[in-house]
Amino acid sequence: MQSWGTDSRFAFRHTRTHPSKSGVIGLLAAALGRRRSDPLEDLLELRFGVRHDQPGRILRDFQTAASLDRSRILPLTQRYYLSDAAFVAAIEGPDDVVANLADALTHPKFPLYLGRRSCPPASPVFLSTLPGSMLDALAGPDCSPWIAARWWRQRQPRRVRLDITRDANPDEPTHEMVRDLPVSFDSDHRQYSVRAVVHDHCWVTNDRSATIHSSRTRTDHDPCQMWGEN
Repeated sequence: MQSWGTDSRFAFRHTRTHPSKSGVIGLLAAALGRRRSDPLEDLLELRFGVRHDQPGRILRDFQTAASLDRSRILPLTQRYYLSDAAFVAAIEGPDDVVANLADALTHPKFPLYLGRRSCPPASPVFLSTLPGSMLDALAGPDCSPWIAARWWRQRQPRRVRLDITRDANPDEPTHEMVRDLPVSFDSDHRQYSVRAVVHDHCWVTNDRSATIHSSRTRTDHDPCQMWGEN
């Protein structure tokens, strides 16, 4: 389960269809042991991109709450989550900064969450450090391997397009402006700025596609036929 909200307000807590930069920076800050009021300037300088390896599906959780004596009824809330999704998030920065973050993700100071506190990761989140740019790590010849689940791969075609959402370069057209750059996580004055986003993609070969094994064993059995008929 994951939830990456960038425009959640009051009773409606939405999620984007992929990890947000603010959510990943928050995860990195937690791994480093930073408090909500600690500065983030060094993390904001990192370039960020995410590859959609397994899109998953959106779930809605409709919640009601009240005090134990029923004297106070809290507002009804609708919270949205991503289920069965898998992503590769890449950050780009100075070698020493990346190495320090890799060590922090391997030995986090605070618990890590996939966007929302109710979504702890099911496995370690750190994959590897790779040479080159953030885009090289997501779509280059020696990029991070496709991490979709085996059952998901079996349902996909021989070649699969993987969407990529990344920070825009200064000299390229912007596809979207998102309020997804955290200025402060401080609960008393939480602030976010906008960042320019580009939508990209890459292709991977799917060796587990069920379409490769077209000569599967067939049977004349009819599950709708009544037993005992001649």
